[in-house]
Parts: sequence; structure tokens; C-alpha cells
Amino acid sequence: MKCLFLLCLCLVPIVVFSSTFTSQNPINLPSDATPVLDVTGKELDPRLSYRIISTFWGALGGDVYLGKSPNSDAPCANGVFRYNSDVGPSGTPVRFIGSSSHFGQGIFEDELLNIQFAISTSKMCVSYTIWKVGDYDASLGTMLLETGGTIGQADSSWFKIVKSSQFGYNLLYCPVTTTMTLPFSSDDQFCLKVGVVHQNGKRRLALVKDNPLDVSFKQVQ
Repeated sequence: MKCLFLLCLCLVPIVVFSSTFTSQNPINLPSDATPVLDVTGKELDPRLSYRIISTFWGALGGDVYLGKSPNSDAPCANGVFRYNSDVGPSGTPVRFIGSSSHFGQGIFEDELLNIQFAISTSKMCVSYTIWKVGDYDASLGTMLLETGGTIGQADSSWFKIVKSSQFGYNLLYCPVTTTMTLPFSSDDQFCLKVGVVHQNGKRRLALVKDNPLDVSFKQVQ
């Protein structure tokens, strides 16, 4: 497993991402692109905010939220966690920034995207709302999800939403190289599953080999 993580660390995500697209370099969506749906069956809209919720209930449930990382010296909360139960607080809203957003509304399965907590914050903490994958944590044997990332840049952490083999959807972390073209490009053999590890009594989102987190998306009203 350590070899797999070291391989991913070597795949530095370098993407040339232009904010202006012309007719000479369009990004074309596959004709069979499948929209990601929320819990009501509506297509996800990148203009709206959603909570990432579990497909299970009770102790197996729990929303995803932004929290303070243990032993972190970051000036803002920078950990991506999941509550220990679906009974209690609601999760922190997120928005999905798809790499095909220049071509209309919608978030699609297998599309490379960035994830950002959709909250009001100080100017200093804006970057601490954007998801990324942190360095390898030797004590937990994996890489943890945290914030402090960028959107649509060379050093961005790119994710995918894919249909779960059980219920709902799974999140994947997909390193991107210069030989790939957004938005439907990263080879899934280099993608790693997002699951949960236990850190100081809390459930922390992290890269896992097995048992990915099954999630659904609930629009914030």
C-alpha cells in the first residue's frame, strides 16, 4: 500500500488550465456523460451548495465537515472530517467546480473536479476552504484530506465522483499529468479511493485501499 501512495506522490499534478477557451481548443464533453444526481434525483448544479452525506444511518452515518486538524499550525480549520453519526450537527456545505463548467451547468460522473467548502470566512482563510490531499502520514499509513488547495491550477488536487458499487457515489482522488486533457482524462488506475480513518477519536477523510466512503449529496436550501 505504501508503494501505491509513493507512486501517487511522484505523479505531480501539472495541468495547464486556461481561463479562456477558444474555438481552437474546446473541451468537449463525451456524448454519454452521466450527470451526478442529488438525493432528490436532480442533477448537481455547480452554482449551488450541497452537503456530503452518508448513504447509511446511525453510527454508520455522518455528514462531511470542516474541522481543526490535530497538531496543525494552520491559521484556519483545515481538516476534512465526517461526523460519527447522522444524529447531530449537519455537515459543512460544499460546492463542486467541474473542469467542464465552461460548457454549461452540471457535474458529471468521472469528471475531474475541485471541491470547496461553501462557507463565509475571512480573507486569510479563503484558501483553507479548498480541498487537497496532504502529505503522507506515517502514523496512519495514508494521506489525509485537508484544505489549503487551489482551483484549476497546476498544484490542484483533482477528484472524481463515480457511481458506487453499493449505494450512492464514491469520491476518488486522481493525480493529473501534462499528457492528459481535462475534463475526462485521468486514468482510473492511478486514482485512489477516499474513505475514512480514525484520528484522535474522529473520523478523518483519507485515501484508502479498500472500503471507500459511500456518499450522497443533499442541496442546501
